[in-house]
Amino acid sequence: MKSFINVEDLGPLDKAMAEAFEIKNDRFKYQHLGKNKTLMMIFFNNSLRTRLSTQKAAMNLGMNVIVLDVNAGAWKLETERGVIMDGDKSEHLLEAIPVMGCYCDLIGVRSFAGLSDREYDYAETVLQQFIKYSGRPVFAMETATVHPLQAFADLITIEEHKVVERPKVVLTWAPHCRALPQAVPNSFAQWMNAAPDVDLVITHPEGYELDPKFVGNARVEYDQKKAFEGADFIYAKNWSNPGVTNPADYGKITCDDRSWTVDTEHMSWTNNGKFMHCLPVRRNLIVSDDVIESPNSLVIPEAANREISCSVVIKRMLEAL
Repeated sequence: MKSFINVEDLGPLDKAMAEAFEIKNDRFKYQHLGKNKTLMMIFFNNSLRTRLSTQKAAMNLGMNVIVLDVNAGAWKLETERGVIMDGDKSEHLLEAIPVMGCYCDLIGVRSFAGLSDREYDYAETVLQQFIKYSGRPVFAMETATVHPLQAFADLITIEEHKVVERPKVVLTWAPHCRALPQAVPNSFAQWMNAAPDVDLVITHPEGYELDPKFVGNARVEYDQKKAFEGADFIYAKNWSNPGVTNPADYGKITCDDRSWTVDTEHMSWTNNGKFMHCLPVRRNLIVSDDVIESPNSLVIPEAANREISCSVVIKRMLEAL
């Protein structure tokens, strides 16, 4: 596996899931694969779970780890070609990337959407430059449009906690005070569509439609209560306007309806549903205190499974070296 961005990069999903549970039972089983190998983790944005879980996974597999915070302790990087570099950016990504590749065997990249130019974001411009110029296998630690390590961990969590063979899983938009990317909901929808035994429903205000390539065969329901009825899992996440129905709205907050906040009443519409969120979460905006602190909240097991999803991906990449 030379790159990991989307669910299809893993190959047969059932085999990847089996591998995840194998690794969860013995996290150091494949430690020999990473001996004398180095992972470089490159962060253009802040991180807690991704940084810790990815580093832990690499260490479990016997790897050395280098962490680079591009905006703290490194030269400011220019990412676009053709720019006259007479501002505050001292180095171009096109020189920096091959230099980074000299010092490692694998590269993980985290880079968020700018939310001003949809075409630029959805072309995954920054990530694709790493794939093209680093000379190393590259995996996404969240990008402008996807967060596959999170979605893989979400699927592992659902498999562990489901009580019916084919659970109803609802991805619900929730309000937020800042404009956020669509990466998490995009990947969640993509991975749930790829799973053979998930009934996926997506609910959000009108105008917040995700890109059809991620929505896939999911049912879209604009009435949140109807969407929640009989649900086994509720996955709450805010995203800014994806600009699908109106490109001029891309990256903007065009709805701030607080009635979409997931609280006890919302969860009462479900089939004793479990609550999920990728974290960090704005309490009493995305979800109420009582819901996220309830026995049905899976946010901590979900976060713990980030170590497992990342272990599978790094293992696959090490095996391909």
